[in-house]
Amino acid sequence: MTQDFLLSLAQAIAKGLLTGMVYGLMALGLSVIFGVMRVVNFAHGEMMVVGMYIAWAAFEYGGVNPLYSLPVVALLFFAIGYVLQRGLIQPFINRPEHQQFLLLLAIATIVVNLCLVFAGPDSRSIQLESQFDSYELGPLVFDAVRVHAAAAAVVIASLLFLFFTRTRIGKAIRAAADNHMGALVVGLDVRKLYAITFGVGAACVGAAGALMITIIPVTPFLAAEYTLLAFVIVIVGGLGSMTGALLGGLLIGVSEAVAGLLLEPSLKSMFSFGLLIVVLLLRPQGLLGRKDSR
Repeated sequence: MTQDFLLSLAQAIAKGLLTGMVYGLMALGLSVIFGVMRVVNFAHGEMMVVGMYIAWAAFEYGGVNPLYSLPVVALLFFAIGYVLQRGLIQPFINRPEHQQFLLLLAIATIVVNLCLVFAGPDSRSIQLESQFDSYELGPLVFDAVRVHAAAAAVVIASLLFLFFTRTRIGKAIRAAADNHMGALVVGLDVRKLYAITFGVGAACVGAAGALMITIIPVTPFLAAEYTLLAFVIVIVGGLGSMTGALLGGLLIGVSEAVAGLLLEPSLKSMFSFGLLIVVLLLRPQGLLGRKDSR
């Protein structure tokens, strides 16, 4: 291997790690929802796309940088997720899984079509001054927008870990996830905790969308791709594992970047699915998943 190739490979890995942090934040929402409620959010990618559109609209019509509109987007998605869970998803919690799938698939279909109605099929992008900036670390060059997005994703993920480990509500949610019946016996309002959990998961994916719009343009047709990508990440990392979701996001981000270097950018999914197959063969529960999951 030549020195130029090694430098290009290191540059691709660095780029993949930065993008992978945003992927990890996206998958973190899916992992949190499944880990607590045991409900798979098949509308996850659609929520990601809506977050991208909201951040784009705030910039396009209000001139608000997505990094500044991110807290508002996250709060809005928390409220939407909370209401959605209490109003539609809660009655399906104890129903067969195929009924949950149909419900969330219907929600996903409605969301995508609403995006087409209001935004059209054309791609939407934003132009930030930081898109022309970069940071240098030795021979490596890092895009400023990716660094900012990755840093914001790390901060949000850290706050989420603190929420689940240091707050009473977070501890109550973990208790309900570990022992549903025990949580009911001690008087916890499990339905409310489930709604908060879905709201937190929605806030994560909404925030990830606000960050992702700084990296790539958005179209409604990205929704299915992001849903599938989120599933790949959480399966690689381990269903229900927050740390696993972040690790899976980093691995998928790196695999896509390396695939774009070695092959063609259009073939990047091949590396991701190849990694998924390897993990399923060697460790079916995921890298950080538990064998005794419910």
